[in-house]
Amino acid sequence: MSRVIWFDMRAQDPQKAIDFYTRVFKWDFKKSNMPMDYWLITTGDPKTPGIDGGLTQGEPIRPVVNTIAVEDLTTTIEKVQLYGGKVISPRSAIPGVGWFASFEDPTRNQFGLEQNDPSAH
Repeated sequence: MSRVIWFDMRAQDPQKAIDFYTRVFKWDFKKSNMPMDYWLITTGDPKTPGIDGGLTQGEPIRPVVNTIAVEDLTTTIEKVQLYGGKVISPRSAIPGVGWFASFEDPTRNQFGLEQNDPSAH
């Protein structure tokens, strides 16, 4: 079985994207040694399930939407909006799985958020 192992994001204003994801999700960004501007993104503790990724300058890529697990979807939605993100689809139930909503960050990248809750309906 193949798994997603990395993600790449693009932003016309990389610092704006870095500020947003650091404030909302506490992701860590480190400038790489590559010849182009590229930041390595650490999204959490390597001992927990998940993937890390990278950020470079450019037009956002729309075909793939990454979903980010959160402990409290309602609180995270508030943070997304506070730091300039926009709700695309509001909080809704995925029966037996949890709660989901989708967003656009201030640099126009889309992403989803999911809160685990098997009792959701």
